[in-house]
Amino acid sequence: MVNTYSKVGEMTTSDGVPLKVSLQRSQRKLKLWAFLLVAPLLLFITVSFIIPVVNMTLRGVENPQVHTIMPNVTEALQAWEGKELPDESVYEALVKDLTLGRKNKNIGKVASRLNYERSGMRRVITGSARKASKLKEGPYKEQMIKINKAWGDVAVWSLIKRESMPFTSSYLVAAVDYKFNDKGEMVAKAENKQIYKSLFWRTLVMSFTITVLCILLAYPIAYLLATLPLAKSNLLMILVLLPFWTSLLVRTTTWIVLLQTEGVLNDVLVWMNIIDNDGRLQMIFNKTGTIIAMTHILLPFMVLPLYSVMKTIPPSYMRAALSLGANPVTSFVRVYIPMTVTGIGAGSLLVFILSIGYYITPALVGGQSGLLISNMIAYHMQNSLNWGLAGALGFILLVIVLVFYALFNKVVGIDKMKMG
Repeated sequence: MVNTYSKVGEMTTSDGVPLKVSLQRSQRKLKLWAFLLVAPLLLFITVSFIIPVVNMTLRGVENPQVHTIMPNVTEALQAWEGKELPDESVYEALVKDLTLGRKNKNIGKVASRLNYERSGMRRVITGSARKASKLKEGPYKEQMIKINKAWGDVAVWSLIKRESMPFTSSYLVAAVDYKFNDKGEMVAKAENKQIYKSLFWRTLVMSFTITVLCILLAYPIAYLLATLPLAKSNLLMILVLLPFWTSLLVRTTTWIVLLQTEGVLNDVLVWMNIIDNDGRLQMIFNKTGTIIAMTHILLPFMVLPLYSVMKTIPPSYMRAALSLGANPVTSFVRVYIPMTVTGIGAGSLLVFILSIGYYITPALVGGQSGLLISNMIAYHMQNSLNWGLAGALGFILLVIVLVFYALFNKVVGIDKMKMG
């Protein structure tokens, strides 16, 4: 392609197109090709990460049950002020919705939803729906109160009105151990019913502890990998990667064998007369078991970033420090360790985020005191089927991770981290 000049002095291509326009077209084509190359990855991230996260977040605030299954009651309660019992029109709407809901076999969803907020509402809704279908004419108010005295309680109607909104904050409130009282005010739950705040705190403390232990254990391993001769370092690398070739379930159950009261480790301690037979240590089905097992499982995720950074540090730096009069300890602390901070940061962030969302290992070896908030999320997803509360807990956990990520970025700097 030959460049020419137009009459006004502008450089053009051989076909008369201005060179600036031609370059812009070329750049657009390159950007399009780049986008097409990363499009499969973007699609995968969208389907496997973004959509589930958005769906989880919506689960924590969506509240369609009362709104869609009891539309007549929802509309009739809009003008109710909440000071006295509703009028006859609301009870008539209640009978219609209960009858239709029982016929469509979906009234149980309303019963379950209201039962999350007030114990006993499942029995009230399902029992009333069965008897309301037999009512042929009014007045309905006296008949419904006779069917179940709960319909004569203003607090029950306040609950229904509050939960008739398409979106609710009830799940998020419950996820931080609060609830709405009969007046609609947010109050703390009884102390013996507060479980989620302590679980969040336990999760953060144990994740931080596991991260620190991984740093302490991984640093000398990574240092050996980076400084040993190639033949020995390759063998050590195989040992580091070996856990990846073993099932997570197998590794976790192995720790049960090792740490249980009659396990291998206790037997060795008794044989060495460190402890007596009656003083065997309880190291499993508690926090200790969770920390030990998770540290072992997540250790390679700390070793590999550290090793990749240490491998790039020239040995001549340490020799230079020694030649300038520093002793080995001083040169290691003041010269070598600062150059590995990026690897420590990358490994710490990786291990902390992985440990804060772990649930398989704590479920197997954690017992009651070693469970994390992720185990409670799994419980509500699989057993209680309270997906709204599970979504709220997951959303709060996601916010905590993002907050720690932002703090980490401000203090350390994500751009300063590297995997090698």
